[in-house]
Amino acid sequence: MDDALKTSDFDFELPPELIAQEPLEDREAARMMVVDRSTGTLSHHTIRDLPKFLRHDDCLVMNDTRVIPARIHGHKEKTGGHVELLLLEETADGQWEALCGSARRPKPGIWLVMAGGLIQAEVTAWREGGGVIVRLHCDKPLLEVLEEVGLPPLPPYIKRPQTPAQDVTERDRLYYQTVYARVPGAVAAPTAGLHLTESLLAKLGSQGVSRATVTLHVGMGTFKPVKVDTVEDHAMEAERYEVPGTTVTALEQCKRSGGRVVAVGSTTVRTLETAAGETGVLQPGSGRTRIFIYPPYSFKVVDAMLTNFHLPRSTLIMMVSALAGSDLIRKAYAEAIRERYRFYSYGDCMLIL
Repeated sequence: MDDALKTSDFDFELPPELIAQEPLEDREAARMMVVDRSTGTLSHHTIRDLPKFLRHDDCLVMNDTRVIPARIHGHKEKTGGHVELLLLEETADGQWEALCGSARRPKPGIWLVMAGGLIQAEVTAWREGGGVIVRLHCDKPLLEVLEEVGLPPLPPYIKRPQTPAQDVTERDRLYYQTVYARVPGAVAAPTAGLHLTESLLAKLGSQGVSRATVTLHVGMGTFKPVKVDTVEDHAMEAERYEVPGTTVTALEQCKRSGGRVVAVGSTTVRTLETAAGETGVLQPGSGRTRIFIYPPYSFKVVDAMLTNFHLPRSTLIMMVSALAGSDLIRKAYAEAIRERYRFYSYGDCMLIL
């Protein structure tokens, strides 16, 4: 056990002011550090320079999950006490797993009046860590109601007013979503993709870089801290994924042509590596993944990765350390802090080649 990988190996000091609180108006203005594994060198660019580093026959793989505005406010029907729900996943028809914020967690059987009365929620069970199971009732399709009145489920390190102004809400609705988001279901954005624009993707396409998609509905587990001392003792939360047959075909063609599979974000990496399984042969299909990628790990599908700068001691920094090597990632993060890169969801990005 003495040589076991420690969570503390992935710790570092991050100045709080480097945690990005606002998105950039111009997505393509984000800075991009390029980490070259073959030479161990670092260079500084912007995401606009991405076409310079990708080649004809490379394939850019993106997670097309769509963030639902899953945070809603309301009150307990009988007492009027304030309640906030963050809807996580529909577990049965009309029944949702949710996180509940209130002075006292509502007991099973209690009714909640949410979103100005547009949604009625019956608490049916408790879960650990502030979780509840609620049965939701509304006159219109739930997703339609949420698009009208729900708030974007921003991560806890992005601070917003308790009652955000309309312009703040609309700004996050626009920017906390990739331009190619298609399948509703995520409660956190696959943030590496926030930097990509239609014009940048078109430019990549014109130079022969193909595109493919997978779907992984990002859950709150993406922000779950690693609380154990030994890395391998950490348990990942399951997340739903799907890999279409068209994506498998595209990546097979990419590999045959000598191109590289370039994953946009950690969720895309986790999906592809899960779908490759023990055999290493990518298969279409869907399911739930708990894959935990940390050093040492032999990547079966992914050749390169676009990713943001991650939290200390997180599963995400462990993943990029598995791809680029722990020493090189420590060097890159120290450089990012010196150069005042913006960190986390609305921050800058890193291209690992």
